[in-house]
Amino acid sequence: QVQLVDSGGGLVQSGGSLRLSCAFSGRAFTNYAVAWFRQTPGKERRFVAGINWSGVGKNYVDTVTGRFTVSRDDGRNTAYLQMTGLKPEDTAVYACAARDSNVESTPSAYPFWGQGTQVTVSS
Repeated sequence: QVQLVDSGGGLVQSGGSLRLSCAFSGRAFTNYAVAWFRQTPGKERRFVAGINWSGVGKNYVDTVTGRFTVSRDDGRNTAYLQMTGLKPEDTAVYACAARDSNVESTPSAYPFWGQGTQVTVSS
């Protein structure tokens, strides 16, 4: 069974940076695409970024393009979301998700999820 553990969230000032990590275990990491979603209270989970199994294909939502970078280290079975130029509107619980196919922007396409990590950006 695949298990994902998110980490790296915290409180940061506007314009600051954070790097989120998603530790993967249970299956062959190289067979899985990983995506990051975020959620605020009362709202649905929204796709932020994704990286396919090879690490070549990457997708971003328009609001984070140029500020966030998704990556993976297959030797460490870990995916990352480097966030720079953070804004208060980036405040949310961020969670990684994995599926053994291409990146999709729909949460229901992912059977495996991390527990989430809180990112708070102060103005």
